[in-house]
Amino acid sequence: MQNRDKSLKKANDVRESIRDCAYQHGFDLCCFSRPQIANQDRKALDTWVESNMYADMAWMAEESRLERRKDPSSMMDDVQTVISLAMRHTPPPYSLEQSNKSSKGVISSYAHGKDYHEIMKKRLKALARDLDILLGEHEQRVYVDTAPVLEHALAASAGLGWQGKHTLTIHRQYGSWMMLGELFTSANIPADASASEHCGSCTACIDICPTKAIVAPYVVDANLCISYLTIEYKGFIPHKLRSLMGNHIYGCDDCQAVCPWNNKAEIPDTDLLTPQGENILPELASLLALDEQRFREKFQKSPVKRTGRAAFLRNVCIVMGNSGNFEFVPLLLKALYDAEPLIRGHAIWALAALHQSQNIDGFIEELLELKKKEENDEVLKEINMVLG
Repeated sequence: MQNRDKSLKKANDVRESIRDCAYQHGFDLCCFSRPQIANQDRKALDTWVESNMYADMAWMAEESRLERRKDPSSMMDDVQTVISLAMRHTPPPYSLEQSNKSSKGVISSYAHGKDYHEIMKKRLKALARDLDILLGEHEQRVYVDTAPVLEHALAASAGLGWQGKHTLTIHRQYGSWMMLGELFTSANIPADASASEHCGSCTACIDICPTKAIVAPYVVDANLCISYLTIEYKGFIPHKLRSLMGNHIYGCDDCQAVCPWNNKAEIPDTDLLTPQGENILPELASLLALDEQRFREKFQKSPVKRTGRAAFLRNVCIVMGNSGNFEFVPLLLKALYDAEPLIRGHAIWALAALHQSQNIDGFIEELLELKKKEENDEVLKEINMVLG
């Protein structure tokens, strides 16, 4: 009995020492698991892929990547432990009702500041160096949403939090306003107990989703998800989804905003992502005026840069069309002549949406002239759809 107590104390001491280091590097949670994925999570992933819910993210369905997601031990030779870490960020400083302003767009709260990929990876590497001092040198690798890792499933098995019905990780004290990262190590660190689920019968996240992308509890169809459409997808957004996007120009926090656990979540004293006020409900007019250089300058340290100017301004055009604000008409008319077909096409749709409620003088004549010169098939489809 004494030997067992000593072993437990030693295990706890090791974990607490690592946790202390993690906290010093800016992480809020640090938990440990084995490099294994539960059978139910593997089956859920297979079903999701077989149902083509990965949209055009073809890499999600690649056999080799799929197998690696289901087997974390394949990510590194002799990996013994996965350390799941979370860094909190400031939730939106406004309610869903307050964000619904006709002249402003909504950027997901994690993107109000600096790119979390860069900040977390730097701190994970610093933690890995500290582990070598604490435990002796070991093989280690760090990941931040850039590798085939089922981070939410690993976080749940490590006891960091449970996976909510919106598929994000929820912590009883911190809610879901956090980003995840992983440190794979060959050090054999005792695992924590897995997390229990506390969503109960609540369906708030499912009910609020504008496009009904949460097609079942714990299942999100990327084809419908506003976060996917506004960030990952680079093409012409399906017509049936445009009006449902509301004023979202980068990502969507609606499912988190209504989660009861986030009503109780503590706001971090320090946000290492350093939110920028200009990215909180930005003015749409100033965004549509961005050329390539100014777009790069404005978002050079932001995750928004990964979307690129064309897709981002595509989103801005859609939101202008949804706004009912006719002050945007001159800006959209100018966007009809942008060098990017993606922007031209969605500017046509936005103008048509506004034109439906109040006639825009000369709009149809403008389209007829554009049709004579336009060479892009997708833009021509947009023109013909309006003229038809």
